[in-house]
Amino acid sequence: MQNEEQTNDVHARIKEQIAENPVLLYMKGSPNLPSCGFSSQASQALMSCGKPFAYVDILQNPDIRAELPKIADWPTFPQLWVKGELIGGCDIILEMAQQGELQPLIAEAAPEAPAAE
Repeated sequence: MQNEEQTNDVHARIKEQIAENPVLLYMKGSPNLPSCGFSSQASQALMSCGKPFAYVDILQNPDIRAELPKIADWPTFPQLWVKGELIGGCDIILEMAQQGELQPLIAEAAPEAPAAE
């Protein structure tokens, strides 16, 4: 039972992260020190939007690395989540950036000041 309970805790933590962060990148490493080329490209594309975004280093969180693909039904990293929805991985992020679709999406999701609740 302990294993199932741990899995449920990880799922709850992932869902909480996704709910609390309007723009969230699950990646290998950090935006300033990415640990793989795909994470580097994805975080660069996001940083070029000029808005703050949250990230989770899956190398420091092996439980999230193992469970997120099951929740997202997306097997690879990085994964970009915007307003609770999976946008996709590196290829999709770069394609959206090139087509001018990423910037408005991020701008709308990550306002300068948090909205009053």
